[in-house]
Amino acid sequence: MGQIIFLRHGQAKNNTERILVGRAEGIPLTEIGIKQAKHTAELLEHMNISAIYSSPIQRAKHTAEIVAEHNSLNVTIDERLIELDMGKFTGIPYDEIFTSHGNVFMKFYNSELEIAHNGVETFTEVKKRVLGIVDHVIEKHPDENVVLVTHMDPIKAMLSTIIDLSPTNLFELIIANASLNIFREKERKLSLSGLNVMHPSRFDQG
Repeated sequence: MGQIIFLRHGQAKNNTERILVGRAEGIPLTEIGIKQAKHTAELLEHMNISAIYSSPIQRAKHTAEIVAEHNSLNVTIDERLIELDMGKFTGIPYDEIFTSHGNVFMKFYNSELEIAHNGVETFTEVKKRVLGIVDHVIEKHPDENVVLVTHMDPIKAMLSTIIDLSPTNLFELIIANASLNIFREKERKLSLSGLNVMHPSRFDQG
C-alpha cells in the first residue's frame, strides 16, 4: 500500500494580492510561503517519502525544492502538475473578473462553455492530466509514498474523482497553502485519507 501525497505550494504573491496569474512567470513565494514550505518539509520527514514530482511553475517548484532538500531527495518536473491555463483571465484581479464575468470558478466547475471560449483550460482537461500523473506514479513507484507538488485546482480535480463533490462544494473548498492532501492506494484503488493536513504550528491560523 502506497500513498500519493498532493502538496499545494506555499503562499505566493498572487495569493495575497488576489490575482489570477495562471501560468504567468515571476510569481514567487512570500516569506510566509517559504516558512510554510519548511514546516511541511518537516512534517513529510516522518512519512517515508521516496520521490517528489512538481509543477514547473516557480511557486510550486520552490516549494518542492525546500521539501526535497530537507528530505534528501531530488525533484522531477512534470507538466501534468502545472497550474491552470487561465486564458484571457490571466493577470486580472478576482474582483474585476467577478464583476465582468460573474463567478467564473463556478462556471469552471460546471464545465460551462464560456470557460473554454475564454481560453481557460476545462475542469475535464485538468482531471485527465492529473489522473495521468497519478497512474504514472503508481506504476513507477509501487507501494511507495510519493509527493506531487501542484496548485489548488489540480488537487480539487483529484479530490473530485474520489469523492462526489458538487460544483458548489468545489468552489467553497479551500485547499490551504502548503497543505498535504493524502490518497491511499491499494491494488490501483484510491481513497482519501487526509485533507488539508498541516504542521501543528499552523492550527491557530484558521
